Amino acid sequence: MSIGIIGTGHYLPTNVVTNHDLEKIVDTNDEWIRTRTGIHERRLATDDIDTSDMAYEASVEALKEADVPAADIDLILVATVTPDTAFPSIACLIQERLGAVNAAAMDVGAACAGFMYGVITANQFVAAGAYKKVLVVGAEKLSKITDWTDRSTCVLFGDGAGAAVIGEVSEGKGILSFELGANGAGGKELYLNKEDHIVMNGREVFKFAVRQMPESTIHVVEKVGLSREDVDYLVPHQANIRIMEAARERLGISEDKMAKSIERFGNNSSASIPMALSEAVKEGKIKDNDLIVLVGFGGGLTWGAVALRWGS
Repeated sequence: MSIGIIGTGHYLPTNVVTNHDLEKIVDTNDEWIRTRTGIHERRLATDDIDTSDMAYEASVEALKEADVPAADIDLILVATVTPDTAFPSIACLIQERLGAVNAAAMDVGAACAGFMYGVITANQFVAAGAYKKVLVVGAEKLSKITDWTDRSTCVLFGDGAGAAVIGEVSEGKGILSFELGANGAGGKELYLNKEDHIVMNGREVFKFAVRQMPESTIHVVEKVGLSREDVDYLVPHQANIRIMEAARERLGISEDKMAKSIERFGNNSSASIPMALSEAVKEGKIKDNDLIVLVGFGGGLTWGAVALRWGS
């Protein structure tokens, strides 16, 4: 059985916050942010929009693209570090709103690598024959755990959600290989403190990501007997343009073969990969039979990658 992505969707708040807007509330400037991160602006949800609202909207779009009724979903996995409340899970909240009455539901905690953990978990459930269709969502309202007085972190993050429906696809298409990993010893470099604010050792996280993203990308491609030259499109976690460029250059692919939404949306944690994927699909940048690599890293420290042949 071949298993792949049969539908994608994403949602972004309408509220745009530029680097110039941040200059007014913290000691920073547009040039510093752009040159070090690649971010020009980000979207921030208003008080009346929470993580589950964004997750729901992205899910509706993904289900529509997949042409799958909500009642046919067997499992909902939501990757997030910013749930509306500790419980019930975001997955349970959107299960009710979607009318996915036959679906089991749970949230996945792997920070920015959460969507990768969700996709790979979904793949295993379908491959085992336990479920036929799984909805995987990455959704974050990072603005509510951002310290807006910390200029080293507040310039990085944005809010949003992305979703994908996982199910059976044609032979030769779909997920070809994957890699998951974790290094708990690095947890102290990126974490949520007692004040519920993100704390990050930028230097150490950068060193980890610049090494891990290209390595994982190459690993999943080589696992299926292919080479980096065979990659048609790369969808990396949108954390920092310099990290993304390091992965792209090591693969030896051109700029037009890498999803790049960080300029407009910032770092959306677990939502960044599915958002960038959904946008690329809708813009026609990903075509049938393309070899795609999705790769992410995050707090934990965690990482994950998938190589897949696009198409249903």
